[in-house]
Amino acid sequence: MAFGAFFATFGPPTPSSDHAGALLRYRLLALDADGTILDSSGVLRPAVREAVASVRARGVRVVLCTGRRYRTAAPILEALELDGPAVVQNGVVVKDGATGQTLHARYVPRQAYRAAVRLLCSLGPPAVYVDEEPDSRVDLFAEHGDAHHPFLSEYLEANAEQVGWVDSLESPPSGAVTMISAMAGLSALYALQERVADSGIRGIRTNLIANKNYRGHILEIVREATGKWQRLREIARDEGIDEGEIVAIGDDTNDLEMIQGAGLGIAMSNANEAVRAAADYVTASNDEDGAVRAIRTFFS
Repeated sequence: MAFGAFFATFGPPTPSSDHAGALLRYRLLALDADGTILDSSGVLRPAVREAVASVRARGVRVVLCTGRRYRTAAPILEALELDGPAVVQNGVVVKDGATGQTLHARYVPRQAYRAAVRLLCSLGPPAVYVDEEPDSRVDLFAEHGDAHHPFLSEYLEANAEQVGWVDSLESPPSGAVTMISAMAGLSALYALQERVADSGIRGIRTNLIANKNYRGHILEIVREATGKWQRLREIARDEGIDEGEIVAIGDDTNDLEMIQGAGLGIAMSNANEAVRAAADYVTASNDEDGAVRAIRTFFS
């Protein structure tokens, strides 16, 4: 975006006449979590809670749209008092924010599972996520042993209580598989993403995103026709909300489609270049309460 650097340096400008005239018509606010409403330490600041409460009090539907699985998204939903639909795992699953029940899901096709696992194994055994029930302890599976990439090993160690350890991931674990993922450096994952694209495996797509809370990046294999924007459009449609009435705020490649598709797409100044270029507006960083500034600008 041509003015992105200006906005990031000098702060949010006064809304244009077009956007100012639309202030009263925005009815849905979609918020990414890591890198957007959470600061770089992963903290949800009081100012964010206050801003979200303010727009909800005006009747605006607020939808969390995150790459996190439900287990780690749930504390954010609770803190923001969001009890409606929540988009988790980059649009693979929509959960009821209050109960954790699955409202919609698109699982990895069983016929694609084995080939996808074998491709990701070139960087060490992957992690396989399943759609957990609210009272389930396990929501991801990994192989025993020390062959994992060091970045994934750190992640599995930190989440050990939720890991189901198996001898082999050649066959799908119990539960519906939501995604298969590898963690590594960016260049290795770019190469792996190309191999997946060239593999001819049908019914899948990939997401390559920054790993905000651990080292490296993440390459996810999920079912085709998934994504934050696809699920967000469905939620809006079910509530009689037009796409032009949506404001979406995010920072990473998995937010790109919703920022492009929403009536107003807002990028954080800490967003990657592609997201900033696609946005209608660039706000301050997540460490400068950029999401709060944007909410106050367009919902005041």
